[in-house]
Amino acid sequence: MYLPPQFAAKDPAIALELMRAHPFASLISVDDDGLPFVTPLPLHLLEEEGGLTLLGHCAKPNPHGRYLQARPKAVVSFLGPHAYMTPRVYPDLVRVPTWNYLAVHATVQARLLDHFDDKDRLLKHLIHDHDPAYADQWRGLDEDYQRKMAQGIVAFELRVTELQCKVKINQHRPESHAALLAAYDVGNPDERALAGWMRRLGLAGGVA
Repeated sequence: MYLPPQFAAKDPAIALELMRAHPFASLISVDDDGLPFVTPLPLHLLEEEGGLTLLGHCAKPNPHGRYLQARPKAVVSFLGPHAYMTPRVYPDLVRVPTWNYLAVHATVQARLLDHFDDKDRLLKHLIHDHDPAYADQWRGLDEDYQRKMAQGIVAFELRVTELQCKVKINQHRPESHAALLAAYDVGNPDERALAGWMRRLGLAGGVA
């Protein structure tokens, strides 16, 4: 993605936090016609000594599994909090609107997981992430039923080979920070989340 230096996250932990807090990502690769093919899906982030891996799956009829097998290199896009920014936060009038956001783009190398045990491990990670109360119910289901359900998905691990993290909260325009923070503080959930990130990154404009 376009990543001006002033918006590149300095702390690599920010990317990991965003990927875990906003796991519903877009998996983007190339179809048989050379066009981008996008599947929205939840992903589980594994942080291991060898690096970062994302675990996910799609429905078996979804051709994305076939595209990944033929062309394993792909991109995963995570979008964090985002909101409109009015030019009214500036002390002067000769300004224009923009959109603030946090985003992570991961270049990945895909590997399909065919074995039931690998699929089961992946599913348990996703259940733990999103519905831990369901874990016992899944474990209690008949194994034949579990295997039948697992046959209906294409599971994959996505090894991260490159990571970009963009934090765009108008940090290069300090004259806007105090009014922007005040506006975001009383806004919708995304705006309030951006206010929290402004404080975290020291963009409070002198506002406590």
